Amino acid sequence: MLRPAIGSLLALSLAVALAGCSKDSATTDAAAPSAAAPESPHAGMPAGAPPHPMPAAPTQAVDLTGIARAEGGKTIAEVFAEKDQLAGQPVVFRGKVVKANANIMGKNWLHIRDGSGEEGTNDLTVTTGSDLPNVGDTVVVTGPVMLNRDFGMGYTYDILIEDAVVTVEAAGV
Repeated sequence: MLRPAIGSLLALSLAVALAGCSKDSATTDAAAPSAAAPESPHAGMPAGAPPHPMPAAPTQAVDLTGIARAEGGKTIAEVFAEKDQLAGQPVVFRGKVVKANANIMGKNWLHIRDGSGEEGTNDLTVTTGSDLPNVGDTVVVTGPVMLNRDFGMGYTYDILIEDAVVTVEAAGV
């Protein structure tokens, strides 16, 4: 009896935690009826429990002009284009953080763009144990290219830079 309840609770926790890392933007449907807002965004959570981190600023707020290629590195578009050859291999690239979510499944989750690529090949998802950078920070990322990662509950990634070292660069670099 206890085991199915724990499994259901874990699955629900994972779904809630990963909601901020969904590939699809949250949109509202004007035709949908509006629901009453809860009294508190943390209503129903146990006392003292940390709140679920909210997704960072939307990507359109980040200026991607003038991002130079990392020394010996690749652009994000090149990582996508060469993903099959790069699978399991470390890659280095520079970009700006366009979305950051802290401590989901024990890792910080970032979306990085460098201005290269088209829709679908211009945003790399990165997991890291490094300190969480701010949206808009320029970072150099070093980590292995992982393909077809499935975390369950519909959260799959065709390409993911997993357990990367993320170095925030000083402004103006």
